[in-house]
Amino acid sequence: MGSAWEAGRSKLLGPWRRIRRPLTRAPLGASRALGRPFNDEPPLRAELFSTDQMEQHGARLASAHRVTPGRVPEQLLARLTANEAVLSETYNQLTTAVAANHGITPAGEWLLDNFYLVEEQIRTARRHLPKGYSRELPGLAEGASAGLPRIYDIILEVIAHGDGRVDPDSLSRFVAAYQTVTPLRLGELWAIPIMLRLALIENLRRVAVHIASGRADRDLAVAWANKLTEVARQDPKNLILVIADMARSNPPMTTPFVSELARSLQGRGPALALPLTWIEQQLAESGLSIEQLVRSGNQQQAADQVSISNSIGSLRGLGMTDWREFVEAMSVVERSLRSDPGAAYAAMDFASRDRYRRIVEEVAKASGLSEDAVASRAVELARAAAVRNGGDDRTAHVGFYLVGRGLAELERATQARPSLAARLRRVGTRAPLLLYLGTVTLTTVLLAAGLLLPQVRADGLTDWALLPLGILALLATGQLAVALVDWLVTLLASPRPLPRMDFSAGIPPASRTLVVIPTLLTSPRNVESLIEALEVRFLANCDGNLHFGLLTDFGDAAEETLAEDAPLLQRAWEGIEALNAQYAGGRNDVFFLFHRPRRWNPHDRMWMGYERKRGKLADLNVLLQEGNSNGFSLV
Repeated sequence: MGSAWEAGRSKLLGPWRRIRRPLTRAPLGASRALGRPFNDEPPLRAELFSTDQMEQHGARLASAHRVTPGRVPEQLLARLTANEAVLSETYNQLTTAVAANHGITPAGEWLLDNFYLVEEQIRTARRHLPKGYSRELPGLAEGASAGLPRIYDIILEVIAHGDGRVDPDSLSRFVAAYQTVTPLRLGELWAIPIMLRLALIENLRRVAVHIASGRADRDLAVAWANKLTEVARQDPKNLILVIADMARSNPPMTTPFVSELARSLQGRGPALALPLTWIEQQLAESGLSIEQLVRSGNQQQAADQVSISNSIGSLRGLGMTDWREFVEAMSVVERSLRSDPGAAYAAMDFASRDRYRRIVEEVAKASGLSEDAVASRAVELARAAAVRNGGDDRTAHVGFYLVGRGLAELERATQARPSLAARLRRVGTRAPLLLYLGTVTLTTVLLAAGLLLPQVRADGLTDWALLPLGILALLATGQLAVALVDWLVTLLASPRPLPRMDFSAGIPPASRTLVVIPTLLTSPRNVESLIEALEVRFLANCDGNLHFGLLTDFGDAAEETLAEDAPLLQRAWEGIEALNAQYAGGRNDVFFLFHRPRRWNPHDRMWMGYERKRGKLADLNVLLQEGNSNGFSLV
């Protein structure tokens, strides 16, 4: 029996030894993105670099990059959609495998457990990547990423040399080293978070392709192992026929298939050694063995687990990074503007600084100069003005040439050519009333003409009859024209926020501020309400350099003083003293009371506070600027 078995085995293996089986799996499908099939793209995994090595690599990469002069086509949105489809399909396969009690790899477990996060990041990426966004970014003219935004290729390098792990310090030093050779635009720096999301999702998709491919090969191996085991147990003499069927099916000689088949058949008896022997023969023709593939498969699983865990961890970390600080730290434009001779730019809040930088971007696009060159030119104009007019003059602040009247001077200095829309907006800004009234008048005339012309043509009205009808038509359409123009203004006009200083860490001594409430003392209950409201304002705005005060008058009267005046003023004074005793900490300078006496008003023929609210504020300014307290009876 043994000799017959060996003879049959030799006869069966003979022709199989002459057949060379492929060691890689055929393409999974026709899904393509950026011109390459998904299965041809390995995970973003290159030589791991330390922080110092990443810094050196940044400078080398900048020297190798060549930017295309035109715009690059929009490809990233299509790539994101394709990545999402592959990841969703892989997730569904893993879910099915778990439901069938099939084992999955550690990388598959990571993807399965964190797929909710992947979906959330895909939605975030799509929301922050509007159509046409990447076309505004400089693209590469050559290399593996030709036709893609330059910043996307930079991020791919960061992901590849970190095996999916994004370290903020390493990223900062990498980008800083890149900019020592080629400065990045502000738009590229702001695109780094979204490009990181896209690249990490891309890396997850590439690992997911490995997971899906390995899952299919393992399922195939399990199916053949179960069939071989069942035949060996129930009908051993037909085992050779089942092996022949497996050979004719041309199974993939991949690491997952061979590893799973060997794990399922090894140690199950001499009869099941034949299919493993055939596998060994196929692998031997390529200089491989089952043991080598099993070892390689374990290493590949470990590498995939590291890549997918690093990528998912990096996706979590994106939301915890303050990208505003990152962009400002990396921006060469920011460094230039911080040399503002007026010393105001660095002390502004983020929104104001960002508005200044956006103006620099716009002027750079209109002039063809680099953003750093435009920012430097604005600083030079401010320094020249500081020499001429002094450092305290508004022209010595760089903002005068970015958001103020000096913008035209900066555009002349940089030879910028604003767009037609920008020029029209400026014309409207210089003469807003004329533009508004002119538009209303033109709209009214057109509407009135639309009403009258059909009547004139139909009835042949004379000039004397047309005049009153024209007046009525103008009156009827005028209100409609005003409503239409007002509606258009809300759509076309945009607010221009005033630049603000950053007092989030407290008001500095140089900006010490007094908040006053102009009011009247009319009754004891009214005084109590005023004192309580002042306390509430203080508790909501506690700051050592912020002071609060009541700026008061008595009500109008037929006489200069009334009997109830003194008790009211006494109560207000006691309330202010009580607040200082409770909150001023011995300084007695947090809460103030500024009270004015009544004066005779010959026009109204009564005693009253001079010019009421406006007069109170004017008297307070005189007190603060000149030290003259003649306008007050009590301070």
